[in-house]
Amino acid sequence: MKKLTIAAALLITGLALPLAAQTADETATAAEQLGLSTGAPEVGATYIREEFADWELRCVSAPEGQPDPCQLYQLLRDQEGNAVAEFNLFDVPDEGELAAGATIVTPLDTLLTGQLRMAVDNSQPRVYPFSFCQAIGCFVRLGLTTEDIHAFEAGNVATIAIVPLPAPDQVVALGLSLSGFTAGFAALEAYNVEARAQIEALIAAGEGE
Repeated sequence: MKKLTIAAALLITGLALPLAAQTADETATAAEQLGLSTGAPEVGATYIREEFADWELRCVSAPEGQPDPCQLYQLLRDQEGNAVAEFNLFDVPDEGELAAGATIVTPLDTLLTGQLRMAVDNSQPRVYPFSFCQAIGCFVRLGLTTEDIHAFEAGNVATIAIVPLPAPDQVVALGLSLSGFTAGFAALEAYNVEARAQIEALIAAGEGE
């Protein structure tokens, strides 16, 4: 499989801590008084907010005044250490039994009709179809139930299996480490509660104008 390197397409928003925002505002005010610029994050730039063992809480810098979209991320490698796929998980609030969503990105030379299989530890694999392909790779979009999240929290590794286009009789198995998932997912949920509150405040402010 070809090496894959892409920036995560993040779907769910997050909010920086109020104390951090206050400190940044104070610094900006002092700089403005001196006619100096402290710079600003580049809109659309990806950064790592926190790390949880084998997971990263990755965010994308949003325009000023808006919360940054964030999600859990892990790069998947083959047995030779080559980067093969990316796993991006995002929180889905208040959607009944659907607890989260995920996007898995695989190389373009993946056999789409072979579909993707994922199993946690020794559980029975579940089969997921590919949704579409772009220049950066082919995408599988997963809906994860509360039961799936509990399995991730209790498990050690999820095996993700794909079929390479040049060798349709073979299977490439990738290990998704679940070390740090519980803490990472809890942080993502808490982060998004604050983000949604900020979004609601922005909407209310706009309606009041």
